[in-house]
Amino acid sequence: MATDTLASTKDPGGPAVLRRVLLDNGALSALVLLVAAMSLLSGDFLTTDNLLNVGVQAAVTAILAFGVTFVIVSAGIDLSVGSVAALSATVLAWSASSQGLPVWLAALLAVATGVACGLVSGALVSFGKLPSFIATLAMLSVGRGLALVISQGSPISVPDSVSGLGDTLGGWLPVPVLVMIAMGLITSAVLGRTYTGRAMYAIGGNEEAARLSGIRVGRQKLVIYALSGGFAAIAGIVLASRLSSAQPQAAVGYELDAIAAVVIGGASLSGGVGKASGTLIGALILAVLRNGLNLLEVSAFWQQVVIGVVIALAVLLDTVRRRAGARPAAPGASAGGPSGGGRKAAVNAGKFAVAAVVVAAFAFGSSLWHSGSDSGAKTKVGLSVSTLNNPFFVQLKAGAQAEAKRAGISLTVTDAQNDASQQANQIQNFTSQNMKSIIINPVDSDAASPSVKAANKAGIPVLAADRTVNKADIASLVASDNIAGGKLAAKTLAERLGGKGRILVLQGVAGTSASRERGQGFAEGLKAYPGIKVVGKQPADFDRTKALDVTTNLLQAHSGVDGVFAENDEMALGAIKALGSKAGKSVKVVGFDGEPDGLKAVRNGTLTATVAQQPEQLGRLVVRNAIKAAKGEKIAGAVKVPVKVVAAK
Repeated sequence: MATDTLASTKDPGGPAVLRRVLLDNGALSALVLLVAAMSLLSGDFLTTDNLLNVGVQAAVTAILAFGVTFVIVSAGIDLSVGSVAALSATVLAWSASSQGLPVWLAALLAVATGVACGLVSGALVSFGKLPSFIATLAMLSVGRGLALVISQGSPISVPDSVSGLGDTLGGWLPVPVLVMIAMGLITSAVLGRTYTGRAMYAIGGNEEAARLSGIRVGRQKLVIYALSGGFAAIAGIVLASRLSSAQPQAAVGYELDAIAAVVIGGASLSGGVGKASGTLIGALILAVLRNGLNLLEVSAFWQQVVIGVVIALAVLLDTVRRRAGARPAAPGASAGGPSGGGRKAAVNAGKFAVAAVVVAAFAFGSSLWHSGSDSGAKTKVGLSVSTLNNPFFVQLKAGAQAEAKRAGISLTVTDAQNDASQQANQIQNFTSQNMKSIIINPVDSDAASPSVKAANKAGIPVLAADRTVNKADIASLVASDNIAGGKLAAKTLAERLGGKGRILVLQGVAGTSASRERGQGFAEGLKAYPGIKVVGKQPADFDRTKALDVTTNLLQAHSGVDGVFAENDEMALGAIKALGSKAGKSVKVVGFDGEPDGLKAVRNGTLTATVAQQPEQLGRLVVRNAIKAAKGEKIAGAVKVPVKVVAAK
């Protein structure tokens, strides 16, 4: 009997231990399988430069997720971390650049801002008795609003010393990766070696039992949310360093990625379970997926589907794991021991995680043909579009793809979804793929600079479409002039109003260069018409539905409006809906872009005029020039696409 016991406890050896570790850690199994799959599917994936890119691209999400881990372990949720990151970065840039504070003091102020936001959320949860979902949802809105108020909707450049955080040490080791590792170690220490960490697990396991055991739950929740806010501030600083600017609209939706990373890493949304290493693995899984999907040239639309499926599977895994953990142990198994029902459930959960990622791998693998790429083409060109959730840029993409097909080259199109950080990742991925040339339609002209500089350093020519890139070498800018178009819109509207009237202005996404430049041109053009008065001005985010609501509200506040200028046709169409029978008759509406629905409205007489930019022609021209640049041929530094006013008769 003694011999049997000794034999059963003997070290099984390296391979068996590795197999056991992988089975007991579903997220790690998933990451290993995903890396293996990507390595087989793309020859560009398993390179030093690309793996470092993955680390950099995971850094911001991972740091946010470390902070969210504290909250989820304690059975809460924090939806505010993306907004708090943007607010903290804005405070840093504003205090250092505009107020002249030393950088170290500005950084402390930024971190203090994050901590203060966390304390407010914690106080609402602990003493206001609000559900964490509601408290942090409110902070999400407050944080984003304050960032826009401080920055006035425009990005603020950060000092060079802050930009250095986005660079590398020794020319190869990215600083964001080092910061991510440091924050991971701090998270692990807090969870495993402090009273607050033990309190988190106790509160998440059973809050009432924790209270009865002497833990001051309210005070500990203040600390937990303050930690989450502080980590969000650090993430915001890292993000600003990567973009060389603080973007008030940065990190939109990042809270969802952070929560997904924590859950994918093995934490339970019901609380009491979670660890730093799992969160890091979860963040790396998301980064590997996005990086790999870009390298495999999967359609930008399918990428969103695949990421969503993986997140859904992770939450499903959490549900299965909790149900398995609720089952009674097998007869004769010791409570909490490694054998019995609990052990079996853990193994099954690990296998389920592996199966989930296998499904995801096959999902994106089977969708490769949707990308429309030609792997046999000799010339590979990458195009990063600011957003494909807008007809103008959809037409630009269509023109670019048509020209690529005509020329017989491979064109990879990605969608930055109006996120400057995501676009920076896409340009990095294009650089890793050794594209012959890269086309960027910048989300923001300043934020695109660091990634374009990296492409310049790699010897890849970069062309800008529709908007330029500041402080970087651009082989060519193919665009119409947004400022000139804004002036043209002002002249058209003023002439239709006879030089007198009260008008409304619908602005685009705050902080984007298109909105700034079109608004600037319109304001300058109106100076020639002192009889025109702007009585209301509000952002509607280039969105038709938002424009409908915003226009309705502005019309309630301002009676006797004679005209509306919208910075794109989508918003103009929303304004037309709000105006009803007045549109094009007693109230003149002028849009911008010349998209099909806008041109149709002009023909119908509801849209007075639109400044048409001919996006398909722009797409064709920029690809044509990108092919020339890839071949080393000389191209013009600036190519202007004709702009024209299309007006109702």
